[in-house]
Amino acid sequence: MTSTLSAAAIESERVVVRKARDADRDGLIEVFTDPEVRRYLGGPRPRAQVEGFLDHLGAVEGGYVVADRETDAFFGMLALAPRDPDLPGHVTPEGGELELSYVLRQAAWGRGLAFEATTAVLRAAARELPEQPVLVVTQAANQAARKLAGRLGFEEVDTFEAHDAAQVLAVAPLGSFRE
Repeated sequence: MTSTLSAAAIESERVVVRKARDADRDGLIEVFTDPEVRRYLGGPRPRAQVEGFLDHLGAVEGGYVVADRETDAFFGMLALAPRDPDLPGHVTPEGGELELSYVLRQAAWGRGLAFEATTAVLRAAARELPEQPVLVVTQAANQAARKLAGRLGFEEVDTFEAHDAAQVLAVAPLGSFRE
């Protein structure tokens, strides 16, 4: 499977999805350490651990920052990258399908920004990458994420246990996001 997008930035009406910068550090720390943001993501990470991760690795391959298009204020993170074949939750025997994931800081919730950012990235991917399945994996209890996946056109196809919680696997063909 193809890995990630080559675009340095993808713009939509209100957001820009771009590679992370040093100025995003505080926002990145916030989304990794906020208990409410991390409720369905295994809980908050200790601040020192997040800072060490950022110091050592920097931006994660396939990851982007979601920012305000006008002010460049940090809203959250988004990734479109191959799902590790060793993890549960796949629709092909070999695994490695593209997985869409995102997390926004609380101040950005409820404004349609996740839908706008994910739509822009999926459309860019549909133009650039070969046809392949795209996955969304979320805790079954995360109704907001499941609702967004459905709005985007993902179909729930499986459930499994991971991280001590029921998970839902949803899939959509990348080609369905072509404009």
